[in-house]
Amino acid sequence: MPTFIKNIRERNLIEFDKGSFDGWCVYLTRRGQPRYAPKDVEYFTILKELGDRHGHQKIYDDFVKFYIPTGKTVDAQTLDLITEITNGYNNDVEEMDIWFTVIYAGMIAEENKAKTALGKRIKRLGMHQLLIENKEPAYAAGYSKGKKYTELNPFMKAKNF
Repeated sequence: MPTFIKNIRERNLIEFDKGSFDGWCVYLTRRGQPRYAPKDVEYFTILKELGDRHGHQKIYDDFVKFYIPTGKTVDAQTLDLITEITNGYNNDVEEMDIWFTVIYAGMIAEENKAKTALGKRIKRLGMHQLLIENKEPAYAAGYSKGKKYTELNPFMKAKNF
């Protein structure tokens, strides 16, 4: 059974439901379109394009604002913070709210993965590579796949995340 996260502008539903691994798959349903689970490369591509318009550093800094309080459960205050942050993105406010909420939900999912050692830090690494290091979305989305904690943790600690 789906777990509601947020309905953005009454036409973009974001929720958790059962996926191929666990019950923490993030789904997006846009009005009039089928429900689907966005992939990292999709929202990284969109966020990189939005960064070209609004500034990569700005998007990264705004991401960190809701990264910090993210834990294992959906928090209404953090969702409100995301909405507040995205109100400053003019014509892209809805898209920013959607994709920041999707990545927020993805971080919660990472925090709840069985035997996780890195949790939400995986998403921060990807966002940093994408927006600060100017890596391609596919690179940032796939960098950590197949790598062990012992390889990624020292790298992340060196970056203070």
